[in-house]
Amino acid sequence: MAGGGGVTSGSGKNYPGKFTSKVFFTCIVAASGGLIFGYDLGISGGVTSMDSFLEKFFPKVYRKEISVKPSDDQYCKFDSQTLTLFTSSLYLAALLSSMTASRITRGLGRRMTMMLGGLFFAIGAVINGFAENVLMLIIGRVLLGFGIGFANQ
Repeated sequence: MAGGGGVTSGSGKNYPGKFTSKVFFTCIVAASGGLIFGYDLGISGGVTSMDSFLEKFFPKVYRKEISVKPSDDQYCKFDSQTLTLFTSSLYLAALLSSMTASRITRGLGRRMTMMLGGLFFAIGAVINGFAENVLMLIIGRVLLGFGIGFANQ
C-alpha cells in the first residue's frame, strides 16, 4: 500500500528569500508563455469554423461547406491545403523557433528572449487582426509561432 507524503523537519536548506511582488510578476510572465499557446490553440479552431472567416479568406471551403448535406459524410469534407497551411504554420514556426531560441537565450539572456517572443507574438497578432488576404494570415501565424516558441522553449 502506498504511503502518504509529508514534510519532514530534516536537514533541508533554508533559503532566506521572500515571496515578493517581483517574484509574483516574474511567475505570471513566465506562465504567460503557455497561456498564449493555449489561447491561440482554442481561438484558431473556432475562427476556422466561422462562416464569415471562411467566406473572406477561404471561399472555396465556404462554398463546399454550405453545399454539404447533413446526410453526407462529415469526415474530411474539406480538402484545402491553404487552410491546412494556415493552421499548421504556427506549429511549424513554434517548433523551429524553440530549437533556435536556446542559442539566443545563451547569448541575450532569458529575459530578453522572453521579451523578443512577446514582441513576435504581438506583431503576429496585429498582422492577423488587420489581415486582408491569406498571405497576411500565414505571416501573422508564423510570427505567432515564433513568439510561442521563444516563450515556451
